[in-house]
Amino acid sequence: MAKKAVCLLSGGLDSCVTLFLAKKQGYQLYALSFDYGQIHKKELICAKKIAAAAQVKKHIIFPLNLKRFGGSSLVDPSLQIPMDKTLKTIGKRIPSTYVPARNTIFLSLALAYAETIDANAIFIGAHATDYSGYPDCRPEFFESFQTMVDHATKKTVEHKSIRICTPVLHLSKTEIIKTGITLGVPFEHTWSCYAGKAKACGRCESCLLRLQGFQDAGRNDPVPYASYPAWYKKKLVTAEAHCSSSSSFL
Repeated sequence: MAKKAVCLLSGGLDSCVTLFLAKKQGYQLYALSFDYGQIHKKELICAKKIAAAAQVKKHIIFPLNLKRFGGSSLVDPSLQIPMDKTLKTIGKRIPSTYVPARNTIFLSLALAYAETIDANAIFIGAHATDYSGYPDCRPEFFESFQTMVDHATKKTVEHKSIRICTPVLHLSKTEIIKTGITLGVPFEHTWSCYAGKAKACGRCESCLLRLQGFQDAGRNDPVPYASYPAWYKKKLVTAEAHCSSSSSFL
């Protein structure tokens, strides 16, 4: 019997690479995305394209209206999304784009789904390097959640496991991109921008970290941008040599 994995798929770069890593490890893929009231709903369109490209067994887009709680500029348009920050200041404070307890909520629902389909693992594309400082992306959080999983379900009480897998947790954005290149990840179908426009803004924290990652990987970001930060070189020469060491991340 094929081993199964529930993969949290936002439509962003990190979750896309994580999905393809799970596929490389031989899992039968069950993708789970959330329509939680996010302003940047374009990521859900991208999630559908990514799921199709990865040939997942099933893709569920779960409705979950976190707008009713508010508390984040990703779900409340009256709150301001941070723009034009310097790369050195990103992650120093928890920004308004933090959605309270989002990963706890998402992982809890993924756990219910995993137990229902007798899955062996849950994959999530969180990472704690080159990120905005969200508290639910720290290694301690996932270690604690794993402890809860081990005591919380019929499957685990019966001495079977459901592993929380975070394969890109300790990778930089550049390393994640290089890993995705080796896996043939369709980066053109991913979406990271928080602004919710037709083109990526090039100004929010997510865009800035993504652009830095592609630049340091020696690749052009294939998604369209409305603007670019002054430090970004728009015409990079594709450098295969830059990615030659990426196999060490797999």
